Amino acid sequence: MLLSILVLVLPQGAPLLQPPTAAACKELQRIELALTPATAAWEICVSPGIMTNFVFDAPVKVDLQDEMRFLEVTQGRSTLNLLPPPDLMIGERIRLTALLGGEANQQRVTFSLVAHPGLATHQVEVYRDQRPRDSLRQELAQEQATNQNLRDELGQTRHRLEQLQLRLAQSGGLRDLIATGTLSPFGIQSQILKKEEPTPQEQVITYKYGNGYRSDKTIAAEVWLVNSSSEPWTATTGTLVDAHGRELTGLKIRQDHPIAPNSRGSVIVEADARQSEGRGELTLSLRDESSRGITIPGLVFP
Repeated sequence: MLLSILVLVLPQGAPLLQPPTAAACKELQRIELALTPATAAWEICVSPGIMTNFVFDAPVKVDLQDEMRFLEVTQGRSTLNLLPPPDLMIGERIRLTALLGGEANQQRVTFSLVAHPGLATHQVEVYRDQRPRDSLRQELAQEQATNQNLRDELGQTRHRLEQLQLRLAQSGGLRDLIATGTLSPFGIQSQILKKEEPTPQEQVITYKYGNGYRSDKTIAAEVWLVNSSSEPWTATTGTLVDAHGRELTGLKIRQDHPIAPNSRGSVIVEADARQSEGRGELTLSLRDESSRGITIPGLVFP
């Protein structure tokens, strides 16, 4: 009679037993179901405040006894993360049932979560047979090799970056012009481009003046423009065409700041041109994203 009364006051389905020894609580526990009788229940050490993670090699559905008591239960397609309840009593056992695989080859596995004071299994890996484990080891080796290759590539990239930073620190000025063959013994020739010509009042961008330059490989111009519109203006596209209608290649545009309304600003352009090219009168056209712009004919470069 006394025994019956004692059993009734215990939590249903969780009679208090001696907890497993510390040696039995492994930080990582691997379970191969093919080596275990189907009726065996696996004991897993759990402890309040310590997360225990299950990793299965197949999709899983779980049934956890007293799930509402747990502080956290997070289930993925083949994972389960548990944070036991804070009121877990030492030696208390909670049943966890897992259904592995699809309906055609589903397998039931039962675990007994045993409360231990301050010790818990952090990760439980469950394999239906040995092949996935071997495959996992192979994948791990491949992943380690891939990571090593990535580390090697990262080291090489860092070395190249350091070299580029060093070259950048040493670049600029006449050094680049000499190294690229842009600067000849005759230097950079320059001359003032034609002055402003009368333009229709409705033109929002007008030309004031400019300077032209020539190296062994390119010609360049800095033109000063006035923006008569109510919006800022920035050149995004342009062409430089000779008197025969041939467009010079490799045109590049540099404009450090938009030209504010009713203000003046400069635009620098540069195009590929050998000493024999880009001669005579050239026509420069510049446009912004809205196709607003200007065409400047009759530019003569040195």
